[in-house]
Formats: sequence, C-alpha cells, structure tokens
Amino acid sequence: MEIQVSDRPAVWAADMITRRLADACRRRGTASIALSGGSTAPALIEALVDRPLPWESITAWQVDERVAPDGHPDRNAGQLAALPCKVRLMPVTSGDLRAAALRYARSLPERFDVVHLGIGDDGHTASWPPGDPGVASSARAVESVPAFHGRPRMTLTASVVNAARARVVLAVGAGKRPIVERWLLGDRSIPIAAVRPTSTVVFLDFDAAPACSFPT
Repeated sequence: MEIQVSDRPAVWAADMITRRLADACRRRGTASIALSGGSTAPALIEALVDRPLPWESITAWQVDERVAPDGHPDRNAGQLAALPCKVRLMPVTSGDLRAAALRYARSLPERFDVVHLGIGDDGHTASWPPGDPGVASSARAVESVPAFHGRPRMTLTASVVNAARARVVLAVGAGKRPIVERWLLGDRSIPIAAVRPTSTVVFLDFDAAPACSFPT
C-alpha cells in the first residue's frame, strides 16, 4: 500500500487515475472506472472532468448507491453527471433489488482499471456495513444491502474491488484521522480492512494523516 499526503489530495488522486485510464486506452482501446459517492467524490470528479482523456473510450460505473428515487439528493448518481463519458448507474429504483444487483453485475467489465473508494468515520467503504462482513465477502459481484445509515443500498463487493488493476482511497479532514490510523495500523475489524493493500494508493490531506508510520 502506498500513502500520499498533500494539501490537494483530490488533485493527486485525479493525476493517478488519469494516468491509469490513459494507459488502459492506449493498451486496450477502452478503460473502466468505478466511483464511490460520499463527501470526497465531488472534488475528485471536478479534478477529473477537464483532463485530456479519450472520454469516448471510457466507461464509469458506481461502486455503491443509496436506494432512493431518481433525482433525490441522497443519490450518488448526481455526482457523476459532470463526467464526459458513458456512465452506468446502479438500478436502485427496481422493485427487486437482488435481481437488479445481478443485472448490474452482468454489465461490469472483467476487471476495472481503477476503483475509487472513500472511508467513513465508522470504517466502512463502498457500502460494506460495519459488523456485517458478509456483504464485503459475498461471492456475488454486486449485493443489495439492508438499511445502512438511513437507506438500503447496492454495492460492489470486495471480490470486484480487489480484482481491479488499481484502487484509489481518498480521505480528508481531521474527522477521518482516527479511523484512517486504525486501518493503516492493521485493525481487521473495520470494513475497509477487506480492501487489498497491493496496488492500493491512499490519498490524504494533512488533517486526515495520522502522525505515525505504517506497515506496507
């Protein structure tokens, strides 16, 4: 695992993602990315949208989404509207979320080039609930999640996240420091511990970065 600390972590993360997507387009003609919602997503997307990428060859998927009507402010989908590429939204308005999750799983690429993740104050990432390791470890690629932080959700599982060629974790603010420290020091009880450290880069601002060294 690589840790990058700066005063512009979203820009640094966008730099890495841009390199990965551009390289994938050169090598295979297409590129794929999965983006999480949450508080860090808007800054990351803002930093990405003006990059000189072959956007017509890039497709974005969602890492997770809340079950809410189209256009509802609780939805992560609105954060992706600025992307100048094809976006595949999770079908969370379906009456049968389990069947909808299976359909979404069939749309996924064989392997994502990049998966973007955040980290919650309770250690969740994607929509893997604390205390419910079955969601992250499910054999299914996409799972429906019972009510979690107010709403049911749909999420990619760890099998998909960890199969990606690269993972980008972005966290900012002093409120994230305690949970970031627990994760980076090896606390296996929190959901983000299910993220594979190899080919994972963690981008932090100075407030979120604990003042200690970490195992790699």
